[in-house]
Amino acid sequence: MRKIIGYTQGTYDMFHIGHLNLIKNAKKCCDYLIVGVNTDELVKEYKDKSPIVPLEERAEIVRAIKYVDEVVITDTLDKKKMWEQIRFDEIYIGDDWKGNTRWEQTEKEMKNLGVKLMFLPYTKDTSSTMLREKLKNFS
Repeated sequence: MRKIIGYTQGTYDMFHIGHLNLIKNAKKCCDYLIVGVNTDELVKEYKDKSPIVPLEERAEIVRAIKYVDEVVITDTLDKKKMWEQIRFDEIYIGDDWKGNTRWEQTEKEMKNLGVKLMFLPYTKDTSSTMLREKLKNFS
């Protein structure tokens, strides 16, 4: 039987339980999990803010997680470009993105490539944005 290669991508700044839950749930769906870690430049481009934790440290944290088989540094949000690089069978994203126009388009693109896009449960109680806000209150 052929192994299923899965892919997920994120910034993973101030690594928290929401990140871990997504990665853990993604690994349950595939045999080999590749995790893309966004470059600082990419994060600045689409979030208009810089990560607090440097790229190499974020990648090393993700690399150390037992559910992760491989880490790739990612400088694009274009999932088709990522598929062309690493040829995954499934892609995973938090279900908080369900109904989002960009992700609906991505789902169509992935389907045309034979890739299954799966929405996984989003951990509502914590996020890097929430942590940033709490840290602001302490300074």
